[in-house]
This record gives sequence, structure tokens and C-alpha cells, in this order.
Amino acid sequence: MSGSGTKADGSGFDAFRSGWEAEIGDGFPLPTFSPATTRDFRVRSRATTVGDVAVTDLHGASAIRTEGPLDGVEDQVRMYVVQHGSWTLGAPLARAEQTVAAGQFLLRHIGRLLHFETVPDTRAKVLVLPAAMLKPLLGRRQSVSGPADSAEVRLLVAHANMMYDTVADLAPAGVQAAHSTLIELAKAVARRRIDDAEPQLAPALVRAAKDLADSRLADPELSGTMLARELNVSVRNLQRAFAATGEPVTAYIRRRRLEEARLALTAPTGRLSVSELAAHWQFADSSHFIRAFKKLYGRTPTEYARSVAPPRN
Repeated sequence: MSGSGTKADGSGFDAFRSGWEAEIGDGFPLPTFSPATTRDFRVRSRATTVGDVAVTDLHGASAIRTEGPLDGVEDQVRMYVVQHGSWTLGAPLARAEQTVAAGQFLLRHIGRLLHFETVPDTRAKVLVLPAAMLKPLLGRRQSVSGPADSAEVRLLVAHANMMYDTVADLAPAGVQAAHSTLIELAKAVARRRIDDAEPQLAPALVRAAKDLADSRLADPELSGTMLARELNVSVRNLQRAFAATGEPVTAYIRRRRLEEARLALTAPTGRLSVSELAAHWQFADSSHFIRAFKKLYGRTPTEYARSVAPPRN
């Protein structure tokens, strides 16, 4: 689901609520929101459900705040992964109030409905999870928190993102597998450790490794060993997970670097020379870069740049 509110008359909020109810259903109701925020409701979101699990990505350009009494038992575990801004749970000054800052996560059992508030420009992923499977792992505080770039959270986020792309096309057995994997990854967050030898987690491990590699392509230290260390898994199990895709981790890194170099060759201004591109994308020298580029694209970097250059007047 995706929706946005861009008007200050509340119609943006009405569209958001209608879209949410149509996509998510009665099992995941929305609370009552403060009129002060619904008047200027500017929020983009996408959401998906798999059985008793819901995943929502939310970007609130405006602040969001609930109001009034919130009655009823919820008995769910919710996970908040905040990329930007902040998300506060509980009424102001309440003993149970918790704020999840940018770059942090909170996995918490919600026994009763809670107020929440965000600051403008908050971007977060929110997961609703079954309490029966996760509550026993949360300890006396009934919550676990920490950095959003921990290995366990990286894998869970990677799997949740894959669900957006694949769940609509999955057969019932695939839907059940997607659900089971997400629950296992949520358990890993609660336990603060991953069973990297579990085959069921291999697709999420590959996705998380690719996301991490894509963010560090220019890093001279980027390698399968570094990715395994960052994701807190063994190099062998990372390699085994990639083997199932038909592309080794080192080949993925090289291909993505060559793709970025190819894009740089098409830049209208400020193009780097072949030797500069080779150095920037961590090839041993220009010769290695040229050979690898030609093997992938059938032309040398210079030939490719000439082929895409706009004609001269």
C-alpha cells in the first residue's frame, strides 16, 4: 500500500486511513489521531501483511500524534526501526514512555494500546508481530533495544523489504515460509544472535549482504570477509548463501562496481578518466579494470563512453 497526504484540510489523512483499512484490514486498527496533526497530515507509507504479521514503512513529513483515551488490550509485539527523526511511545511524562531515536530499534511487547508521537520528517519501519512467539524472549522489561545496524536487525529489515516485492506472487507454502522466516529473524533480534547456518535465513542473509555491499562499494576493505564480520556470520555460511543464487559474493561486488563505473562514464560533466575510475572502484590497476569492463559489457570503457556520447553539433 502506498498513500500520501499533501493537503492541510485533513483530506490527506482521510485518504491514508482509507488506504490503510483497505490494505491492512481490521486486525491492525489505527488509533485516533490528534486534530492538530490530521489538519496538516503529510505521510507516505507502504504496508503488507502475512498472516498475523504486518510490515509498514512510513515517512511522515509532518508530525504525527495520537490523542484521547486508548482503551483495549492489544497483546502484540511491535518493532520500530527508525532511520530518521524519532518515534515516542507512551503518554508524555508517563513512566513507560520510550523514545526510539534515529539509527535505533525497539522491540517491545504492547499489552495495552499506547499513545505515540513522531517529530516531522520521521522515517521508520514498524512491524506488528504475534506476542505468543516473542514475548517470552523479551525478558523482565518486555523490550529489547539497540542500534538499527546490528546484524540481526539488518537481516530482519532485508527480509521485510523482500516481502514487499515477492509476497503477492507466492504460493501458500511460500507465504508460510516468508512468515516463518520473519518470526525467526524477530527471535534473533530478541536473543541478539543469529543462527547463520539455518538454511531458511539464507535469502535474507544474501539481501542484507547486498544492501551493505551497495552502500560501501568504494570502500577498499569491502570483501566477503568484511560483510561476514559486519553481519556476524561465518564467511563459509555467507558464501554458501550466495552460492544458492549462482553468483559468488566476490563476483557480486565486482559486478556492482563495474555497473557504477559504467554509469559514471555516462555523466554529462565531471567524468573521471579510466585510471581514476579504476582507482575509485578499487581495481588493482587500469588494465584489470579495462579487462573486467570489456568482459561484462563487450567494450572497453573508452569505447563505451564514445558510444553513449551525445553527437556534436
